Amino acid sequence: MRTRFLASTCLLAGLSWIAVASAQGPAKTGARTYKAPRTAWGDPDISGNYTNKYEQGTPFERPPELEGRRLEDINAAELSKILKDRQTNSIERAPFNGGDPEGRIGGPAEFRDNNEILKGSSAWFVVDPPDGKIPPVTAEAQQRIRAARRGGSSFSNGPFNSQDDFSLYDRCITRGFPGSMLPAIYGDSYQIVQGQGWVGIRYEMIHETRVIPLDGRPHVGKSIQMDMGDARGRWDGDTLVVETTNFRERSVYRNASAGALKLTERFTRLSPTRLDWRVTVDDATTWTKPWTFAIPLTVNDDEPVFEYACHEGNYAVRNMLSATRAEERASSK
Repeated sequence: MRTRFLASTCLLAGLSWIAVASAQGPAKTGARTYKAPRTAWGDPDISGNYTNKYEQGTPFERPPELEGRRLEDINAAELSKILKDRQTNSIERAPFNGGDPEGRIGGPAEFRDNNEILKGSSAWFVVDPPDGKIPPVTAEAQQRIRAARRGGSSFSNGPFNSQDDFSLYDRCITRGFPGSMLPAIYGDSYQIVQGQGWVGIRYEMIHETRVIPLDGRPHVGKSIQMDMGDARGRWDGDTLVVETTNFRERSVYRNASAGALKLTERFTRLSPTRLDWRVTVDDATTWTKPWTFAIPLTVNDDEPVFEYACHEGNYAVRNMLSATRAEERASSK
């Protein structure tokens, strides 16, 4: 397990962040007085090493036990209890992470940061609509999603007839965007770097990088699609606003329409150790209205981005395909 960072500071910052997350945007809360430092050329300085690993296990939408509540209704004491219960549940489930129903195998505990959930700061992620629920999927999208071919997971039962039957994640290709910045079992480190006229973001898991121009150039043509999309940024006061389009169908977020999806991110520094990251998902062909989720990023210089050598020693796809063929041969006898 990699070294820990500022436990008490992270917890206190986390408990206070819940009030910020409930607003439509951090710049509109009225209570935020922190002024971000400036780069040598005058832009707000949001650079640094960040993590969101403390939010492992945080429900994306409002959980049933908090039905009728809003994020701003959850006070620090209640959130502390929620995190404690979430931590206990995570530890109890850990022996079964390897897929063994009896819990004898367990999982790669050295890769799992499930002992730091107490440093979390979110009751759930969806901040708009206020009910914490993703809006309904349109009838058009329901038909499109049912007809789409999707790769399976190496944790499923197949069928596995070729590499195309596995997810892009299993094949070490991409987690897509914004999937690459959602907390997972490990690899939750990110680095933001800045230069004059651009911002870069490195993602530890599956070694992905985005370079975001800030010079007002238009998006690339519609014929060009990318797994991480085509990003264009601008400054709105102290907030970096990034609009991303031009996604690929194979990796588009939550079965959205690759040609219609627009993601708008807002990065706002709330303190020397905390960055507010929120994403508005807009695709009228998939959801009945736009919606927004927010996840805090915490400075963590003790855990910078490491090399993600996913392909080296990755025998999962080959072994599962060979095992399936062996099973077929055995059943045909």
